[in-house]
Amino acid sequence: MVDVDIFQDKLLTWYKESKRDLPWRKNKDPYRIWVSEIMLQQTKVDTVIPYYERFLKRFPTIEHLSEAKEEEVLKLWEGLGYYSRAKNLWLGVKEVKESYGGQVPNAKQEMLSLPGIGPYTAGAILSIAYEKKVPAVDGNVMRVIARIFHLFEDITKAKTRMMIEQIVDTLIPEQGAGEFNQGLMELGAMVCTPKQPQCLLCPLVDICKGRKEGNQENLPVKSKKRAPRRVFRISLVLQYNDKLAIVKRPKEGLLANMYELPSLENDLPLTIEEWEEAMFHRLGLMVHLKDEWINVQHTFSHIHWDLKIYKIDEIVDIFPEEWIWVKKEQLKQLTFPKAYHAVIENIQK
Repeated sequence: MVDVDIFQDKLLTWYKESKRDLPWRKNKDPYRIWVSEIMLQQTKVDTVIPYYERFLKRFPTIEHLSEAKEEEVLKLWEGLGYYSRAKNLWLGVKEVKESYGGQVPNAKQEMLSLPGIGPYTAGAILSIAYEKKVPAVDGNVMRVIARIFHLFEDITKAKTRMMIEQIVDTLIPEQGAGEFNQGLMELGAMVCTPKQPQCLLCPLVDICKGRKEGNQENLPVKSKKRAPRRVFRISLVLQYNDKLAIVKRPKEGLLANMYELPSLENDLPLTIEEWEEAMFHRLGLMVHLKDEWINVQHTFSHIHWDLKIYKIDEIVDIFPEEWIWVKKEQLKQLTFPKAYHAVIENIQK
């Protein structure tokens, strides 16, 4: 076991001297920290900053966000990806307003009861905003701890995360829990990086067992993810009476409540003739797919879209009832998945 006092002192001193100037570090408002932590999930800091600033400008308080419409929230989130984060944040602030009088709870179990909040996010908000002595273990922290303590357990497993949370819990000081947790995260992001860690710049190099054993680049152990499932899709650019056909996706599931072009998908690739037949049987639409207009390859966390876009010129005025007809200039007001952004830009030219 390491000397806890030395660990705390070295880390906190380094963090105070080296921390980045980030907009969510300006104050300890739990709402602002909550927004930042949700945005930062699986997204780089540089990407998040402009989204965060726009979002807080439009929704500076829980009150503002709780009164917003879901579509407006999704539109501000457009391009950031993982849209369920935005929906859960919106639902979460509504619950905070209704159940906690608009005050973000400062107890772990109450925090964990909110939509989209797990142990890491709860720990980050509680420690940074309220100085609660609670671990906040993300991927950066797991990497730092695995290297310092020379741990070879698979960090994708729940029991390993729990073990690392227990280790961090023994290291957090009684005072300054927020800065300590941020220090661990910052160290993993800036110095103890996944590849080529800058060990000579690390404040904890003298107590890092992974470094002493020469295993810093072999840690942490992380089993490989499954390759995303490939899905083949056809989308139609179909105009009628100066309006374009779009469809709203289902209320639940991938890209819930967002808009897209009329589409079909299949787990296996189909010939043009098979797609045309599927259009007729599934949509009641007789179309002739000529030359492919745009091809889009887009990967979500677990699905890869092989998306082919076709312009349809010869049509009849019989369409599915769920189709929505909008003018091209209205497209900017609606929220489309990132896979369609280039398509929408070309349509509007």
